[in-house]
Parts: sequence; structure tokens; C-alpha cells
Amino acid sequence: MSVAVRVIPCLDVDDGRVVKGVNFTNLRDAGDPVELASRYDREGADEVTFLDVSASSGDRATMVDVVRRTADQVFVPLTVGGGVRSTDDVDRLLRAGADKVGVNTAAIARPELVAEIAARFGRQVLTLSVDARRVTGETVTPSGYEVTTHGGRRGTGIDAVEWAARAAHLGAGEILLNSMDADGTTSGFDLEMLAAVREKVDVPLVASGGAGVPEHFVAAARAGADAVLAASVFHFGALSIGQVKEALAAAGIEVRQ
Repeated sequence: MSVAVRVIPCLDVDDGRVVKGVNFTNLRDAGDPVELASRYDREGADEVTFLDVSASSGDRATMVDVVRRTADQVFVPLTVGGGVRSTDDVDRLLRAGADKVGVNTAAIARPELVAEIAARFGRQVLTLSVDARRVTGETVTPSGYEVTTHGGRRGTGIDAVEWAARAAHLGAGEILLNSMDADGTTSGFDLEMLAAVREKVDVPLVASGGAGVPEHFVAAARAGADAVLAASVFHFGALSIGQVKEALAAAGIEVRQ
């Protein structure tokens, strides 16, 4: 696990533009991805994450171009996810300038993909993205959290904590844990889910979904997150990278300067 907690802006990209909504609905335009990534680089972001939210075959070519143009201007690590289904997809994104590649749905359908990517490129390039939500009643899983697909709209019946642990065992170098319940709400990260996954995995854990105020980032780090990720609060000016780092440092949490 990393020593200093990383602060990561996330850019959801749709047809070459950054968009953001609440629970992946009511998306609104947030700007040009290359311009935003460059701004975050200047403001001190430790990494930048791109997620291709449409991820059709046509959009993938657009995304590769976005990655290539961003890599020419941005000098912090770049993680790219969305629509990655094979080791060749990973190779294409790495050659375009990505440092890490996020995998989600394809790994759920075929977990062996995690091991294949780790074997070909090294586990350090592979981020497993887990979109999880709370479940109750007859659909409840052992941990109370379920892995979802399609922007949280489709349940899988897979226990989110068990899946994160299995993927780490298969070779995932990092877990990006996104609360679909909290996504875009600015009401705070799901700390219980973070703590549950932290207990089961020893690879770096990225908290995502729900950030609204600096204290939320502090709470996520204390719950076991090695990195804190947010989108709308950064895109629309509610918070800056510097404000988040200052809050973390003031709470005694080491950050990268």
C-alpha cells in the first residue's frame, strides 16, 4: 500500500466530453477532458482517471485519441477504464499513453481476464473497478454489498467484498471501489463498505462515490483508503485538489506535495 494518500480527479468521458450526473443519470457537460486533466495536473493531482461511460466500439477510438492527447500534456499517472474486454484493449491504451487500465464488466463475465492482464503487463497496470451497492431482503449478499453493472442499474448477485478479494488474489494491482448509492450525491463515501473491503484486501484501495466536503476525504482515508477519488466537486469548482490535500494533512494524514 502507498504511504501517502493520493488525491485523484475522475473524468467520466462520453463521446469526447467530460460529463457528470447523480447515480449515473441526468448527465451534464463538464468540459474538455484534455483541458480538465491539464488543469488538475497543474493543481497538484496525484493521478487522473478517465472512465469511458459509453464504451461502444466507435467511442473507444475517440477515447484512445483523448488518452493520447492527454498523455502529451499531463505528467501525472493516467488510469483509463471503460469497455476494456481483452489484453489487446489494455495494450492499445497503454501504447496511447495510459499508465494503468481499469477493468470492470469484462472481469465479472470472465475473471480469468484479471490474471491474463497481470501476467502480460504486470499487476501494477491493472485497476479493478467495482461498482457496488447495498442490498437487502432476499437479494442480500454475505457482506450486504452487491457488484453491479450498467451504471449501477443491473445487479449481479456477486458479493462485492468477496469479489474484490478474489480479484486481488487473481492479480489486480488496485481496487477502485465505487459506491453506486452515493455516486454524485456529495453526501460522503460509504465508509462501512470501504472498511469491509480494506479488511479483505492488501492491495491499494481507491475510495469513490459521494465526496462533497473535505472531511469526507479524511473519513475515507481513516476507513482504509489509500487514495480518494472524486468528480463533480472538482469539475464544478466546489473543491480544489489543494483544499482536499490541506484537509488531509491537517488531520495528520500524509499527502504528496
